[in-house]
Amino acid sequence: MGGPLEGWRVLDLSQGIAGPYVTKLCSDYGADVIKVERPGAGDVSRRIGPFPGDDPHPEKSGIFLTLNTGKRSVTLNLATRTGRELLLGLAGRCDLVIESFRPGTLERLGLPPERFAEASPAAALVRMSNFGQTGPKRDFSADDLIEYAASGVFQITGLPDRGPVALGLFTSLFLAGAICAPLALGAMRAAHRDQQQEILDFSIQEALAGSMDRGGPNLVSYQYNGALATVRRTPDQRRTALPAGVYRCADGYIQVSTHVGWFDRFCRVIGRPEWLADPRMTGNLNSPEVIGDEVDAAFGSWLRVRTKRQAMDEAQAAGWPMSALNTPADVLRDPHMQERRFFVTLEHPEAGPVQLPGLAMRFSGTPGELRRAPGLGEHNAAVLGELGYTAAEVAALRAQRVI
Repeated sequence: MGGPLEGWRVLDLSQGIAGPYVTKLCSDYGADVIKVERPGAGDVSRRIGPFPGDDPHPEKSGIFLTLNTGKRSVTLNLATRTGRELLLGLAGRCDLVIESFRPGTLERLGLPPERFAEASPAAALVRMSNFGQTGPKRDFSADDLIEYAASGVFQITGLPDRGPVALGLFTSLFLAGAICAPLALGAMRAAHRDQQQEILDFSIQEALAGSMDRGGPNLVSYQYNGALATVRRTPDQRRTALPAGVYRCADGYIQVSTHVGWFDRFCRVIGRPEWLADPRMTGNLNSPEVIGDEVDAAFGSWLRVRTKRQAMDEAQAAGWPMSALNTPADVLRDPHMQERRFFVTLEHPEAGPVQLPGLAMRFSGTPGELRRAPGLGEHNAAVLGELGYTAAEVAALRAQRVI
C-alpha cells in the first residue's frame, strides 16, 4: 500500500532510538529506507530488550523490531575503503541521509559532508547528535536520562520534597525523533528544490529544551520574569477544590481533569446535584482549603464502587474529561483501538508473529503500511545488486569482511 513518501529513498546510518524512529516514520509512510549496520553486530538496539521469553537474540529485540519496520538492512564495514565506497554509492541513489555518529566520526572516516554532496548533490544530510556538531559539549557522551537532565526538563518532574523523577522507556529519545522527522523531510524538500545539499545539525539537547514538554515554556517564562511556568507540586498544592490528577478506583486508577466551569457536570455525575444550589460550595470552587476535603470524600466514595472503565464512561457521557489509567494489557484489549485496527501482527522469520503498534497518522489516499523489520544484512545481495554487483562479487565482499 503506497504511502505519501513513496518514491523517496533514505540512507539510514543512525542507530539506537532517536534516529531510527525518524527513519521508521519515513519507511512506514512509503520511503525506501536502507539501513546500514555494522557486520556481525548490527544496530545497538538489537541488544536491547524486551526479548521473547527474556532470551536475548539479535533478531528478536522488541525495540529493534518496532523501530525498524519496513527497512532494508545492509551491513558495511566502514573501516575499509571498499565499505566507504559502497556507502557513497548508496548515498548517490538517496534523497536523504541521516547519521547519529559522535561528531567528527564521519570526518575521521574520510566521509565529510562534501563527499556525500559529491555523491548526491541534491540530497539532504541530517546529522543527529547529543549536543550538536559544534560547541563545548560537542563530544560529551549521553543517554536518554542525561539528555533529559541537560535539557532542563528533568528537574521539574516529580514532587518538590524529593529528587526529580525520570520518565522511563526512552521517552526523551522518542520525542527527539518525533521532532526531527518533519525537519528531516523539510531538509529533503529544500535540497530537492534548490538542487544542492541541505545539512541539518540536529541537537537532541536543544530539541528537548525547546519542546512543549515543559522545556520551551519554562525557558520563556524564566527569561521573562525569572519564574517557571511549570514547577513540581505536592498533591495538596491544588489550584481548585475540584478533582484533578490520578485517583484510585475499584480496580486501578483514573486520570481526571475538572475545570471550575464543569462543576455542574461533576455534581451530576457523582450524584450531588444539591451542591449546585449551595453557595458554600459554588462560592469556594477556587478554595480547596475550604471545601476540598468534602469534595474529595464524595468523589472517593463514588470511585470506590466503580471500575476505572465504568467511571470513565459515566464521566465522558456527561462531557467530563476522564480516562482509565490503562496498563499495556488494557491498551491491547481496548475496544476502541481494536475497532480502528491500530495493532498489527507481522510474521518475522526469527521472532515469529509480532504484534506492533500500527500507523498513528492515517492518510486517506496514501495510507502507508507496516512491514516487518529486517534481519541483519538481509538485503545485502538485493541492495548491492542495484549498484551492479553480482552474486559472486557480493560473496567476495563477504569473504573480505566488507559486508
